[in-house]
Amino acid sequence: MSFKSIPITNANRLINHGPTVLITSKLGEKMNVMTAAWQMPVSFKPMLIAIAIGHERFSHKLILESREFVVNIPHLGIIKEVFCCGTHSGRDTDKFKVCKLTPLKAQKVSAPLIKECIGNIECKLHSHHEAGDHTIFVGEVAAASVKEGIFDGHLRVDLDQAKTLHHLGGKVFCHPDGIDLV
Repeated sequence: MSFKSIPITNANRLINHGPTVLITSKLGEKMNVMTAAWQMPVSFKPMLIAIAIGHERFSHKLILESREFVVNIPHLGIIKEVFCCGTHSGRDTDKFKVCKLTPLKAQKVSAPLIKECIGNIECKLHSHHEAGDHTIFVGEVAAASVKEGIFDGHLRVDLDQAKTLHHLGGKVFCHPDGIDLV
């Protein structure tokens, strides 16, 4: 098999299929939820995770000023809601209402959890780093929880209720059973 060149603007799509997440943030009374595909664990001690958010995104401002965020883990059953959150701006829209998601009180941060998600990771901002047109926010995990019956030391993505979403670009997502278009 030989290699075929692709545009460098599509290079991220070769590794972009980590789980798509919903990032929640809150500053004062203003809450937001955004879809993000760029996230990763970065340290065990302390437990740190990183998310990359474009400078122009409303969540960028909320996280920078509040110094906290929640990484919520969606599943295949809410693919339309996940896509909705990625195609509307929270500056002018209450995405929880428009995208039909339910905010819940978190344990350790003021940013909300999302009831419809299968798990969440509450983070306090550890550091942030400029990276081109994005900021990499590194969060120290303050609390984590998962819906009962789908985690036994590993997320059971083989179970129907725990099939995670992985963004392949545009309207294309994959999950443990295949590929879906929104």
